[in-house]
Amino acid sequence: MEFSSKLIESAVTEFSKLPGIGKKTALRLVLHLLKQEEDFTTDIAQALTEMRQNIKYCKKCHNISDEDICNICTSHKRDNSIICLVEDTRDVLAIENTSQYNGLYHVLGGIISPIEGIGPEDLTLDSLMERVSSPDSEVNEIIFGLSPTMEGDTTAFYISKKVKQLGIKTSTIARGIPIGGELEYADEITLGRSIISRTAYE
Repeated sequence: MEFSSKLIESAVTEFSKLPGIGKKTALRLVLHLLKQEEDFTTDIAQALTEMRQNIKYCKKCHNISDEDICNICTSHKRDNSIICLVEDTRDVLAIENTSQYNGLYHVLGGIISPIEGIGPEDLTLDSLMERVSSPDSEVNEIIFGLSPTMEGDTTAFYISKKVKQLGIKTSTIARGIPIGGELEYADEITLGRSIISRTAYE
């Protein structure tokens, strides 16, 4: 792709580094910005710069935060007896959007994956153990909000062995047929887990 302007080419190159953005999409975005008022582009650039320079990670749960301790961890409305373990911040946002969970979180920063060279020491497990084993801890249950993959199950199994020594209950989010899904299109593992984890019909 050839450009009549080196400035346009440079902007397109940077935009195309974003996930899911190819050169054509990047060019459309750049040309769109050119058509806007200068303040529009300046505001975007400033917001991105401030985010990158000032963003923090909660010292308790490792979720993205504006402060040293995030608003979830400091909220008096949350249930301090439950911690939901998730892989990254996107999972926190997904669960929060359901409005069905009122406990705390702990962001692992990944999952155990020997193939990718990610071991337990690469996750935030040390701080998790400190949280649940501290004298003032109220935690009595940990929910594994991890993807139902081999790596997710390996991570859950590893952590469950460690926390059960502290007498903490462990559970995992339910797995099964999605609402509106057809049984004939479900794979055997999902269908099997749905039957095993069946619930009473009320």
